[in-house]
Amino acid sequence: MTILTRINITAFVAVMLFSCENPYSVINQMGSDDTLSGIVADSVVFYRSDSGVVRMELHTPRLVRMNDEEDVLEFPLGFAALMYDKNHHVTTEFQADYGKNHGKSRLIEAMGNVRVVNMGNNQTMYSEKLYWYQEEKMLYTRSHVRIVTPDKEIEADSLVANEDFSEYTMYSGSAILDVDEE
Repeated sequence: MTILTRINITAFVAVMLFSCENPYSVINQMGSDDTLSGIVADSVVFYRSDSGVVRMELHTPRLVRMNDEEDVLEFPLGFAALMYDKNHHVTTEFQADYGKNHGKSRLIEAMGNVRVVNMGNNQTMYSEKLYWYQEEKMLYTRSHVRIVTPDKEIEADSLVANEDFSEYTMYSGSAILDVDEE
């Protein structure tokens, strides 16, 4: 090997070693909380459990998490949630076209074609906006609300209900009932 070839190889190796920045520092900086402004995930399934038993399952086509103090999760393309009893039977279905979960306050806002179905009572609630206070296990709305059961239909201006929608109170409402003529 000639001296010129040895010098070229040595120079090439020296340039390669000293011209590159440490890739680990760049990767660590990219993954730090200070540089991420948010996370977007598609086709997400989220589970909430109690003592190892799944109590809620939430599906969303898109989840957006902004890096802020409120710990907000946004569901811009809607969501569907299933709530289970201790035997893993679906008790309640809850869905909307848009949702926002305020993590610190444990409040979920649902907007657009909101639908809550109580499987046990065979009743469905419809509204355009609904708040779900997870800590209190309570649903609330001040928007027009309609409840449909096999034998009646009730409409009102607002509603307060428990989380599984088995008990509720409606305000300023009207009803259409099936009446037996006997």
